[in-house]
Amino acid sequence: MGRKSFHLIRIVAFGLVVGAGVFGNPVPAAAGEGADTYLDELAESAKTPVLQWADCADGFQCATAQVPLDYQRAQAEQIDLAVIKLPAADPAARIGTLFVNFGGPGASGVDRLRERASWPWLFSAELRARFDIVSWDPRATGRSATARCFANTEEQLAFLGGYPDMPGDASGEAAFFAYSKDFADRCRESAGAILDHASTANTARDLDLLRRAVGDAQLSYHGISYGTQLGAIYANMFPGRVRAMVFDGSLDFAGNANGHGGQGATVPLDTRQNVASGISATFDEFLRLCSAAGPKCAFSEGDPALKWRVLAERARLAPIRVNGEPYTYSSIINAAASLSQPSVYPDLARLLQSLFDAGTTFPGILPIADSAAYTANRTEAFHAIQCSDSVVPTDPAVYSRAAITEDLRVPYFGRISVYSLMACAYWQGHDADRYTGPWNRQTSAPILVLNSRFDPATPLDGARAGAAQLSHAQVVVVEGAGHSSMYVPSTCAEQVKREYLFSGQLPPAGTGCAADASPFG
Repeated sequence: MGRKSFHLIRIVAFGLVVGAGVFGNPVPAAAGEGADTYLDELAESAKTPVLQWADCADGFQCATAQVPLDYQRAQAEQIDLAVIKLPAADPAARIGTLFVNFGGPGASGVDRLRERASWPWLFSAELRARFDIVSWDPRATGRSATARCFANTEEQLAFLGGYPDMPGDASGEAAFFAYSKDFADRCRESAGAILDHASTANTARDLDLLRRAVGDAQLSYHGISYGTQLGAIYANMFPGRVRAMVFDGSLDFAGNANGHGGQGATVPLDTRQNVASGISATFDEFLRLCSAAGPKCAFSEGDPALKWRVLAERARLAPIRVNGEPYTYSSIINAAASLSQPSVYPDLARLLQSLFDAGTTFPGILPIADSAAYTANRTEAFHAIQCSDSVVPTDPAVYSRAAITEDLRVPYFGRISVYSLMACAYWQGHDADRYTGPWNRQTSAPILVLNSRFDPATPLDGARAGAAQLSHAQVVVVEGAGHSSMYVPSTCAEQVKREYLFSGQLPPAGTGCAADASPFG
């Protein structure tokens, strides 16, 4: 699913503008006739949080929302959710609140809104004028009932920084499997009760309580990457409360939960989501863009595709030593798979050329920031949420067999999708409230799906499959490489999204977009 903070970094894409258009007057959408009357009763039984907004620098306001730890006992123990708001720049033209989930799972919505609210390709001035933009740290994440698997930051860094390389062959599996089990055991021992209440279904309930708290009759929402799974679950738990929802870098929702045709217990999660093929196709596009860029891309001299195969096969035989440091096959593959953010493509090209020449080092990759306080728990929160949501095989032999077949099916990148959630095979948290469907309850408004043509995290085929599972959704393809419009700047995609959020009306059939520029300039 590529939403992972595991051993991978994200990187992304480029293009032009193709038919966006304006889709009606910018007024709040009305509830559509014929919406399913289903309503999640557990959320209905919970109290509406009271948000005491206070200034928290740079024009933002912050608050804390109290929500039930266990919605089966909604009046019992409550947990705190950290919430942040950027008020609408034009209060007189304000439509309402736009809730944003930035993906992961495990990413701090509070931090990401602070960092990214000014990105014009994500939140244009026009959009920021009409909506209060609100995000939050979902349960188990960041400042919200933090799932902590370690005593302190130092222990966290030491353990996660020592994670073995993704196994390049069977010889590395025993150590990798044992470390993954150790991680799962540490989380069960240290994370506390939140480990059994971290499912996305409970976060969807939290989101509905936040909607009630800001006074909106229906939800306006932008979900990115994993945020699309949250959006799909909300849309089916509260189908009559959908005002407008944008799914950006979208998933195969049923495949993410249980797989198709009994895959859950037999096929690793990212393998059944075909993430390896998405990475491979995006890497091929990276090589094509590099070759077309000529000297602007450091890896362009000669045949980049041939150079890549030479480099990878050379590393498979033995680590490449640079300045006395060994760089393994697995670490090079993980670096090459870091394709979500096209802005980093030039750095990746320089890295590959340096390795090809065996002339420099490349940076180590950690799943968390080493300077962060211990609310930076992306790895722990990712697993707490994803392992709660998804059925995965629990027999290590399944992963061993899948690694062989996927390595043959998708050379170089097949193993990444096999091992990416290995700790879930040993996970001991269990949320009885996880959502498994249905996915096609009739919503009160249609849903807009945006997806890059080449997405290493949420492949386009999966986004189309997920859209087909919903009652009414339209896919708009961004012709570029990288993961979601958050990382693939596209003026066209932002306009399509913005006009839909204003009006609640989907764009004309056949609408497509391109990214704004090549990652190589």
